[in-house]
Amino acid sequence: MINKIPRHLAIFPISFVKEMTNLTARQIRYYEENGLIHPVRNKANQRVFSLNDLDRLLEIKSFIDKKVNIAGIKAIFSSKEERENIIVSDKAINSFSKEELEEILKAIQSKVDTLEEDEKSS
Repeated sequence: MINKIPRHLAIFPISFVKEMTNLTARQIRYYEENGLIHPVRNKANQRVFSLNDLDRLLEIKSFIDKKVNIAGIKAIFSSKEERENIIVSDKAINSFSKEELEEILKAIQSKVDTLEEDEKSS
């Protein structure tokens, strides 16, 4: 059943997350305060978590067990997100044909040329 839940859907209360991760509520709040996780708040202003949040908390716990501090974990996550953004960018670029990319480059160069001409005439 859990395999059918969309990974981004925040539906789990903190009590469930505590049980699944063996973390305390204080630890979970601390990781949120430090920007490592971003649970959603429901109408009653209670934290609700997604499967992605659970995975992230387990990953944080693993790093903590390996004696990585919060700053180190932030750096690891930041680097990981940068790599993922590069991969997404590469996929977006690769979705264009060579001809389309050449047209885009020509359009950019045309804009640059126009801006340079405007600067010279000012």
